[in-house]
Amino acid sequence: MGSSQKDRGVRIAIDRGGTFTDCVGNYNGEDIVIKLLSVDPANYDDAPLEGIRRIMSHFLKKEIPRGQPLDTAKIDSIRMGTTVATNALLERKGEKIAMVVTKGFKDCLVIGNQSRPKIFDLAIRKPEVLYSTVVEVDERVTLEDYAEDPERHLTKVEVKAGTAEAKNTDLVMGLSGEAVRILQRPEKEAIRAKLQEIYDSGIRSIAVCLMHAYTFPDHEALVGEVAREIGFTHISLSHELMPMIKLVSRATSVCADAYLTPAIKKYISGFQKGFAGGLGAKGVKESEGGGAVGARCEFMQSDGGLVDVDKFTGLKAILSGPAGGVVGYAITSYDENTKIPVIGFDMGGTSTDVSRYGEGRYDHTFETTTAGVTIQSPQLDINTVAAGGGSILFFRNGLFVVGPESASAHPGPACYRKGGPATVTDANLFLGRLLPEFFPKIFGKNEDEGLDPEASRIKIQELADQIKAETGKEMDLDEVAYGFLTVANEAMTRPIRSITEAKGHDTSKHRLATFGGAGGQHAVAIAESLGIKQILIHRYSSVLSAYGMALADVVDECQEPDSSVWKADDQSVIQGLKDKMEALKEKSRQALRDQGFEDDQIVFEEYLNMRYRGTESTLMIIKPTAEDAEKHYNGNDWDFASAFVRHHRYEFGFTLEERDIVVDDVRVRGIGKSFRYEEKSVDEQLKMIQKKDVDVKNKHSEAKVYFEGGRMDTPIYKLSDLSVGTVIKGPAMLADGTQTIVVTPKSTALVLETHVVVDIEEMDKNKDQKGDGERDVDPIMLSIFGHRFMAIAEQMGMALQKTSVSTNVKERLDFSCAIFDANGGLVANAPHLPVHLGSMSTCVRRQAEIWKGKLRKGDVLMTNHPSYGGTHLPDVTLIMPAFNAAGDKILFYAASRAHHADIGGITAGSMPPHSRELYQEGAAVKSEKLVSEGKFNEERVIELFHKEPAQYPGCSGTRCLADNINDLRAQVSANQKGISLIETLIAEYGEDTVQFYMVAIQNNAEQQVRNLLRTVYKRFQGRDLSAIDYMDDGSPIQLKVTIDPEAGEAVFDFAGTGPEVYANINAPEAISYSAIIYTLRCMISEDIPLNQGCLKPVTVKIPPKSLLSPSDNAAVVGGNVLTSQRITDVIFKAFQACAASQGCCNNLTFGFGGNVAGEKEVKGFGYYETIAGGSGAGPTWEGTDGVHVHMTNTRITDSEIFERRYPVLLREFSIRKGSGGKGKHRGGDGVVRDIEFRLPLQVSILSERRVYRPYGLAGGEDAQCGLNLWVRKVKKARWEDTLRKIQNGEQDREEEKVEDDEAEGYEERVINMGAKNSAPMKAGDRIIICTPGGGGWGKSGEEREVDEIRDPMGTWKMGSHGARMDLALQA
Repeated sequence: MGSSQKDRGVRIAIDRGGTFTDCVGNYNGEDIVIKLLSVDPANYDDAPLEGIRRIMSHFLKKEIPRGQPLDTAKIDSIRMGTTVATNALLERKGEKIAMVVTKGFKDCLVIGNQSRPKIFDLAIRKPEVLYSTVVEVDERVTLEDYAEDPERHLTKVEVKAGTAEAKNTDLVMGLSGEAVRILQRPEKEAIRAKLQEIYDSGIRSIAVCLMHAYTFPDHEALVGEVAREIGFTHISLSHELMPMIKLVSRATSVCADAYLTPAIKKYISGFQKGFAGGLGAKGVKESEGGGAVGARCEFMQSDGGLVDVDKFTGLKAILSGPAGGVVGYAITSYDENTKIPVIGFDMGGTSTDVSRYGEGRYDHTFETTTAGVTIQSPQLDINTVAAGGGSILFFRNGLFVVGPESASAHPGPACYRKGGPATVTDANLFLGRLLPEFFPKIFGKNEDEGLDPEASRIKIQELADQIKAETGKEMDLDEVAYGFLTVANEAMTRPIRSITEAKGHDTSKHRLATFGGAGGQHAVAIAESLGIKQILIHRYSSVLSAYGMALADVVDECQEPDSSVWKADDQSVIQGLKDKMEALKEKSRQALRDQGFEDDQIVFEEYLNMRYRGTESTLMIIKPTAEDAEKHYNGNDWDFASAFVRHHRYEFGFTLEERDIVVDDVRVRGIGKSFRYEEKSVDEQLKMIQKKDVDVKNKHSEAKVYFEGGRMDTPIYKLSDLSVGTVIKGPAMLADGTQTIVVTPKSTALVLETHVVVDIEEMDKNKDQKGDGERDVDPIMLSIFGHRFMAIAEQMGMALQKTSVSTNVKERLDFSCAIFDANGGLVANAPHLPVHLGSMSTCVRRQAEIWKGKLRKGDVLMTNHPSYGGTHLPDVTLIMPAFNAAGDKILFYAASRAHHADIGGITAGSMPPHSRELYQEGAAVKSEKLVSEGKFNEERVIELFHKEPAQYPGCSGTRCLADNINDLRAQVSANQKGISLIETLIAEYGEDTVQFYMVAIQNNAEQQVRNLLRTVYKRFQGRDLSAIDYMDDGSPIQLKVTIDPEAGEAVFDFAGTGPEVYANINAPEAISYSAIIYTLRCMISEDIPLNQGCLKPVTVKIPPKSLLSPSDNAAVVGGNVLTSQRITDVIFKAFQACAASQGCCNNLTFGFGGNVAGEKEVKGFGYYETIAGGSGAGPTWEGTDGVHVHMTNTRITDSEIFERRYPVLLREFSIRKGSGGKGKHRGGDGVVRDIEFRLPLQVSILSERRVYRPYGLAGGEDAQCGLNLWVRKVKKARWEDTLRKIQNGEQDREEEKVEDDEAEGYEERVINMGAKNSAPMKAGDRIIICTPGGGGWGKSGEEREVDEIRDPMGTWKMGSHGARMDLALQA
């Protein structure tokens, strides 16, 4: 397809989607578009082959029989996007594979990042692993230096990894420039024996991922060599596929490649059999040598570039189809001169995907999740936001709900004549927004009938009947159908706004490029919501993915790891990076030459992946263009550091001037330029166009189409009848054989040569301003406000994450944002962590009472004290009021709570295992005005966080004051974001309407909880529910729940709970409320609004002076992370909902340094993690191994990053087999985490369930307790030696250094640390944390009754937004 090759045949581009396969053929300037069903076994085996047959029959003017090999001599090129890989992944129908991994990490993919996908699912379902078996290799390397070293010591090494010398030394320089220590070399014959055994079992494809292979690939290369000798047909090595740090991401990626590539090769080989000549660069070369004439054949990769058919692999194939659409709109809708960025909105039959193109280049992301598999590889940043036209319509719990369940291609929407459910497509058809006469007639028994409007009407009637039966409200069918469309649009705009704003972009400054079969029906509504004024719809918009394939370039990606610290004045660092870049460019150039490109057709994009030291938020920075260099960087086009700082400020709103900039990777994107896009851009056409109003004669027909307010006589125009320059004022419908564009009454369409441009008028504000009289709750408005309130809380969370600095907030996302009514009642909470759920409203209510009548606009309050609604001291809450227009009445509050990494106290990290009094846990703030009318009081923060805590004995002030101040500022900006969004909502709907629906949404949640309580009452036949469980110190937590079935109310009475404890497991009252709201939401097991309404039917009685209602100065740090888990266990036990989960967070902290009063300040570091365990089994599910449960859901640091940042060696991180309780359904197993320290450090563990086992239920057995072990070298005690020392007057010196394991007089001892302890560990000491399992359900031997439930969002493409939401663990 390079331009050097003369045009000699038909050019074909194909996108095989989930529902339809789109084909675009071009020959001698003529285009043909064909749409056919992707799966139609009665008529053809392979949709792309059938499409090519029809295109060739058209151009050759003769019918080619099905099954006859197609003549490649007549074909110039075939370009294809395919869902083969995605389908194999979704249906788990890939190759049978084995994973080869470093000893100690066989379960790394079972544990993953230890978080659970959905925080309210008691039946936790993690994605299944792709491998059938695992081989552990006895090899080990680690990094010699650590990033958190306050001294910044760097080991210099001459010998490089991969050289012959590396085989004879234990210290080598890795590919990333880091010093690598080889601890254990693998034995070749031992590897051979293990791999031979796998081969003999029938496995032919293996995935190899060893610790730190991204920088030291030698051991992986050895495994690969042995595997080739044995005869494995496919070998995926992680360092070859994607040499980036992160063991888990690299291991899933390499498994995906080994799993999918054989499936793709098999498909391609079958596809090639449909042709008479060869396909691809090889086929073309062979034909030049006199063989049968071949055709070029390239497949679209996930990164938006094409690759030759022979080089197409599983890892790069996941987004093959959708990538074509992004390329299509990027090339046809973006203008290099005006530089207006474009949001791509691709709405098809089974998914709605969103992406963005701006600054003249594609947005790539390097870690995405599809079908539950996280892939580490450059991919276009495409995010699924809904299930497309096939999204099913439900009326649930008084709300209109759209999706995420999909009718998919089979049975499809009701109107597809296969007995499907009501969907978005049916609502559009019923309202006249889809025109059956323009839709292909491919339905019915003989595939010759059109859409069935009557089937859609019947399904919408059923929904209207359900609404009347449940609410008593009579709605006409138009209202119902339009209501569902409105809610569908609202549900889609929420993530689109988040995706765009999370990267610092403003949606209103974009154009919307809409494509896909259903895009034109929703584009105007989506654009209006996002504040976008102009929509671009390409003439091939319904087949734009296929059209994009035809316009795309062939791409080759190369990448290498690095670890340089950027120094503008050190030319050797920059020269080293330049040399690496040039070597990668040469490699890429050669790969493109092999695919038939000349050097003058090859261009490069050069990138450095950069971050500030101490953070994990990397940014992929492209080399500045000559124009940018002149404008911003004094003409220096290699000033990557300034480009990074500029980009960081744009995306995150701040920079960290005092920190080093680290380069993590060097990347080159080689591009082989093929077709040129010759058309004029939209902006060029708009400048020249002669506009004229549409001629009435051109009207094809007229229909009554529903718009807001009612049905209107709407003209229908065929696109082919409209000449360039025609202006069509709404309402109108524009259609051709593949798409329908809805032009609403407030918009105008203009026909260009290449596009239809729709311009939108300014919207009227104050949509629904009813007077003070009686009003009914409109279920449509209720559903929309549910989305709007939640969107505000989510966008506050985005703002907080973006502008925060600390790892805890920015990466672990240990925070929550919420909005509250004027009394402090919760309206909406973006639930990142369950433990924050109900507790913030207590906090807001207390502060509202204290400051009543004293607050002004722009004030922000700060508190973290347990007696004032706090949970534990590191969780600092900031509260801001939203006033009415007059400024004399508070309407709402916005609040954000963030876990600060340190706020002082007796240990680093402010999570001491041995605190007895509150002051030992750090700064305690009852109520402070942090911001007065917009002025931030930094001096007071220094006073409260740094100076005051250090006045107490043995305590230090905060060890990271700068981070505290930065994170508090981020919380202020999150609250300001919330307030401004609330003000926008009020401006749009009016104060009365917003207040009315704020109450209505709380009433809705209240109703769901009342229904749950009535159901429970019936199930237990009126018996009171009661339970008791114990903390490890013997303190009981007792609960009795009494339900009043008439009112649907319950009393939760904790009488019998133990007294306050002289330790830190006391739990402030707010925590019991969090546990109740969380457990009720889990048991409702449907998506309901989480707000104060959930607690209205519940009366909570907590005995005063008990450990659940501690005094003002009681220590509480364990209450938040330990006692909260036990309260949850007790509630679930009372309701007989599930067996106990591990019931602990296993809080591990280690580090050194601090500024204790009276001592010299020592620079150091602190680290904090929580560790997974087993989840409890239930009546229809088994427990899950190695997962976080109930009140927490934070991720674990990846093993390789853990060793890069800290002086540790992770010996083992695996499932603790047999620790879950046995039963009809077994409980989940806990984990074993074995950490060796390479320097002397203070190590602390704060844990529970080390004495009382997690209970089983319904005859299921209890799980194993946890166990914390310290493995240390101690002197052998011999009485003779002791006696001699006493007689000679010698001192017994404890700190003598042990040089080696066998040192005379020393022995290794394993010491039980108990549940809560702190120890000074020496270099070589280890802590082994064995976490508890989950209890079993039902008697062993009874027949299992496990429900298999598929996640409707399992098929969604999770780009950067998905990754962020996954990280945020959004409900």
